[in-house]
Amino acid sequence: MLRVPLVALDPDLPLPRYALPGDAGADLVARHGAVVAPRGGRVVVPTGVKVAIPEGYAGLLLPRSGLAFRHGVTLANSPGLIDAGYRDELCAIVVNTDASEAYEIRRGDRIAQLVVVPAERAEWDVVEELEPSVRANGRFGHTGV
Repeated sequence: MLRVPLVALDPDLPLPRYALPGDAGADLVARHGAVVAPRGGRVVVPTGVKVAIPEGYAGLLLPRSGLAFRHGVTLANSPGLIDAGYRDELCAIVVNTDASEAYEIRRGDRIAQLVVVPAERAEWDVVEELEPSVRANGRFGHTGV
């Protein structure tokens, strides 16, 4: 199991935790309450934790599907990327896509999830042409079929 150093900024809030065995995302909670306006309103919500993602890994901050389905609440920059060198508090940029209802976030609400994944650095080899593939040059968003 990967060990990730964590600083709890608020001892009254739960640490990130996996809801069920086998879950990939650990739930993060809101350190402060906020109201997210409808029609694209956005707020930055601190989570009360700092982490030191190990070299060779990245943290991905992802929305919670239940919030998205029930309330139209998601993350504006999903996935939010946490690089190995980042050491400040994790924050979620929460956006409300509902057309008419504001969404209230209360302190301690689960607002996002953190997934830690391997992340290799790439070396770029400049070539004249790329090797052909089945997909070929089907344009962005096109599978070629």
